[in-house]
Amino acid sequence: MVNQLAAASRFLRHGFDGMLANYRHYGPVFAIGPYTYLLGPDANKFVFANPQLFSWSKAFSFLKPAVGETSMIVSDGAEHKRRRGLVQPAFHHRHVNGYLAALAEDADALIDSWQDGQRVDLDQEFRRVLRRMSVRSLFGDRIGERADQFGDQLAAVIGLVEEQPLLVNAHRTLRTRRFRRALVGKQAIDQQIMAEIARVRAGSSDSGVLAKMTNARDEDGAVLSDIEIRDQAVGLIAAGFSAVSSAMTWIVHSLMDNAGEWELAREEVARVLGERPPSGEDLHRLVRVHGVVQETLRLRPPTAISVRVPTEDFTYAGKRIRAGRQVFYSPYVTHRLAEIWPEPERFMPERWDPAHAAYRKPGPHEFLPFGGGPHRCVGSTLAVSELTVLLTRLLARVDLQLEAGSAVPTKGVPIRPKGGLRARVIRHTVSIA
Repeated sequence: MVNQLAAASRFLRHGFDGMLANYRHYGPVFAIGPYTYLLGPDANKFVFANPQLFSWSKAFSFLKPAVGETSMIVSDGAEHKRRRGLVQPAFHHRHVNGYLAALAEDADALIDSWQDGQRVDLDQEFRRVLRRMSVRSLFGDRIGERADQFGDQLAAVIGLVEEQPLLVNAHRTLRTRRFRRALVGKQAIDQQIMAEIARVRAGSSDSGVLAKMTNARDEDGAVLSDIEIRDQAVGLIAAGFSAVSSAMTWIVHSLMDNAGEWELAREEVARVLGERPPSGEDLHRLVRVHGVVQETLRLRPPTAISVRVPTEDFTYAGKRIRAGRQVFYSPYVTHRLAEIWPEPERFMPERWDPAHAAYRKPGPHEFLPFGGGPHRCVGSTLAVSELTVLLTRLLARVDLQLEAGSAVPTKGVPIRPKGGLRARVIRHTVSIA
């Protein structure tokens, strides 16, 4: 029997660690009030294998004012499958590799803006540069040239997406100033995106994801409508940007908070790259850097928890879950289980190195920082590439010294350091890109 008061108290006091404690105490299925939790690798596998039981549209309906009615994050069934089939090729490795040089330029521009001895809030700095990276990659060179202005217009939309669902619904119902500002920002970016789609349809060439989605055809010759293209583009950046920027902050924190890790990663970058930015081929050779990124995504997954709404009653692990309830699964809980990850609280980049004794290839239901199943984040390859490029440029060009005091994780999604992550730039070199 679940002591709901005790279970809720653990979660409220300890956040996702409290949810992990509840899993240990009550098992893979338990309810707290109107919420049901399906936790652990077997529960993940069940959720991913049975998408027909759940509605994304109902689970994420609060996002529709920000991302549009046709965005994949609010799509179900055949429509989601069709849209994903047309969008996913734009994020193939060969296309993402074509963005690496531009990503490195943006990373170097950030580093060039820092002065020796300057104190910076890395959380805010990474949000700024990764927003620029994402705008250029997703929307192409023309919009990329005014990425900062476009990003400022997008900021109000992103801010709304980052709110808790109940707060978003309250903003929407009350038509608050914040909600109205988000709508104005969305109208401005919608106009620019639709104009860019029109240029691409008229024959204008561009290498961004937007252009690839506009030109995409399935095997029957079907295409995405202009509205669908716009909604996918806005949804991808609005729903994923904050998660990627918070992951970058934790990557640097992990390296600086564990003695010798920054130096080990830097030595690999110097050996593999020297002072040049990485190419697509280099990414496979940066074994330690890859391990650092993956290990941080394990410990601080961008999707720490996710929700589904069942469209029909179902039974899991002998317990009946009713249609219409909010059902949660948690990558965070799975990533902290000792039966899957020995010494789960320890930062161990080597566990991702196939040549190391600690290596074990996890299943898709065991390592799921970007979700899983048919709704796994379509932009995950681009996200990891952005993180890797920015990290290699930092390692090649600067030393950072974190200010005293450990970063305290927030209890929301994405997990961010409360109050930011402040550091001092103690060495600065000229741009070599």
